[in-house]
Amino acid sequence: MKRFIPHEELARDSRFVRQDPAQATVLASLPDDVDTVVDVFQKFAPMIEAGVQGTSAQPLFDELGPGFMLTVLNEPLDSEGPAALPRLLLRMHGIFVGELQALEGAARSIWDFPDAPWKFKMNMARQCWDEARHIQIFEKLLVHLGGHVGMFPESTFLFEAACSDDPAMRVAGVNRGLEGLACDVFRDMIRFAEKTDDEVMKQAIDYVLADEITHVRFGSEWVKEFTKNDPEHLKRTQDFRREVDKRFSFGGARSDREDAAIPIAREDRLEAGFTEEELTELAAISDSGPSKDTLMAAARILRERYKAERDARTEETAS
Repeated sequence: MKRFIPHEELARDSRFVRQDPAQATVLASLPDDVDTVVDVFQKFAPMIEAGVQGTSAQPLFDELGPGFMLTVLNEPLDSEGPAALPRLLLRMHGIFVGELQALEGAARSIWDFPDAPWKFKMNMARQCWDEARHIQIFEKLLVHLGGHVGMFPESTFLFEAACSDDPAMRVAGVNRGLEGLACDVFRDMIRFAEKTDDEVMKQAIDYVLADEITHVRFGSEWVKEFTKNDPEHLKRTQDFRREVDKRFSFGGARSDREDAAIPIAREDRLEAGFTEEELTELAAISDSGPSKDTLMAAARILRERYKAERDARTEETAS
């Protein structure tokens, strides 16, 4: 079996539709400028449209155009809002595939680093066990909400962004980056479940969050161990973790901003081994992307352009 496989080689069955991760990757690097955001997503439009064809994301694209993810990412979940159920299912499906990729990241860590300490391998094996259970939980939650696996496209962005061929960077990316993001998302989902009186969702995700805190703690401990007595290695690892955190901010959708769609779960992260200094830095990194006003303005322009182009094509076909 190959070591350090690229994200394109992650195995999936016929239920899954693979989506190009480029749009998720580029979002955090964009400036706070409406025209630039519009231009970038306009260029991605054919790829985005092709990626959602035949999936449950197609109605969202048809309604909102190529910038539909800007709206979905930057507006908090609202059970009374427009397209409430599709957006909830999209979030839940994204969590499901995120757990799948977290399992792959932990499992690859056992195989990719054969010379790592035995205790590290045992920690990663424990994480694999947990992630496999999480996959089952979120598949059942999808069904609980009326959805199913494969209803939305899968982006391998999380695996691509978090995995590295250096063990310290791998746990910094997977355990502190990806699993740290999971803490933020799950705490937000628990709040949503409380608002909607969904006790099944609340209890299931609360159990999963307890595991995620343990996984982040694994990363906190092993970053220190792998970079012990090597300040230059620690610096490179921290730089990689900062880049992963910036990507996982999704242009500020996950941040400490008052209007953030997914607030940083500060208490959960502190329990998992993050320091106050690291959380302050994370907030600064997450806030550095385009503002919510910029992204929502770009989403409106993209929607209007898409509808105008679609109407023009319809008229041309009719004539």
